[in-house]
Amino acid sequence: MKNEYNGIVNVYKPAGFTSFDVVAKLRGIFGQRKIGHTGTLDPDAVGVLPVCLGNATKVVELLTDHDKEYVAELLLGVSTDTQDISGRVITPQKKEKNNSETVSKNISENITKDFPIEEMLETAAERIRRIDEQTVRDMISSFIGEQDQIPPMYSALKVNGQKLYDLARKGIEVERKPRRINIHDIEIMDISLPIVKMRVHCSKGTYIRTLCNDIGEKLGCGGTMKSLERTRVGVFGADEAYTLDRIQKLKDEDRLNECVKGVDALFTDLPAMTVKESSLPKLENGNILAESDLVYINQADTNAANITPDNKESVNITRHDAVNLHECVRVYKPDGTFSALYRYEKGIKSYKPEKMFL
Repeated sequence: MKNEYNGIVNVYKPAGFTSFDVVAKLRGIFGQRKIGHTGTLDPDAVGVLPVCLGNATKVVELLTDHDKEYVAELLLGVSTDTQDISGRVITPQKKEKNNSETVSKNISENITKDFPIEEMLETAAERIRRIDEQTVRDMISSFIGEQDQIPPMYSALKVNGQKLYDLARKGIEVERKPRRINIHDIEIMDISLPIVKMRVHCSKGTYIRTLCNDIGEKLGCGGTMKSLERTRVGVFGADEAYTLDRIQKLKDEDRLNECVKGVDALFTDLPAMTVKESSLPKLENGNILAESDLVYINQADTNAANITPDNKESVNITRHDAVNLHECVRVYKPDGTFSALYRYEKGIKSYKPEKMFL
């Protein structure tokens, strides 16, 4: 009988692959259809792309909500229609205000020409020669914090049922509603003008291409993204990510399970409970669990996907010691199998199922 894998693979996406290309490749390697990625990376970008297998696809939207970390190169002095160097260089112009909900215009009116990267760098160096390094540092730092960001035209977001990048490829630009994002931190790793290398810790929904564009726009010289690596999504970091070649090698050696992380790895910050043997049918049927149906797992001994009756210290649960400020908890079977997330309901002093992974 063929193995059905349930869990998350931390994939290091190579350049030239779309996120869907990665999913298609993994479907072939794992031999199963139920696979989904957790957040699109541009084809030219590299880095962390968590991919969910089997019942782990239920947490795709939860992973998408996690904070992310990127290392990006900002090229100052150049603006492009895609906001990265894959696009065509455009001539900045003042935007006319319009009170209508959707404004359309022809993008190609602003496009000058395609530039090879060498020519882009020459143009950039000339345009920023009057801007000093400290001014750049101060401007970048000003982008830390909560703010509204207008998504780029070259994105998969939809307006009136149409994907923005489909409209952009036709030369049509429409008004996009700004989205609230949070840039938690920007670390400037290197400045060799016109290029700035920076590490960005940000909330979901943040477009690093747009951040680069906006920094350049505020400096008055233009800016575009030269390169991008996603180094972290929640608990998944680039250092522990698997390349597609390495995953294929593990399959050839019959060791595929080594790269599949348990779903509960996402929830190590939540209290852990194990259901009593007598109450196991309630859990398996997705029923409400009373406090008396559960025992609390000592957090010091709780490691995701490694909980067994032999390595946990359990005591009768009370809402004070097990839940404290948390309302959501991990629930395990007596044999240590992660089974569900349950949410504590104060009114009935019991736990209701939030997400089942049986």
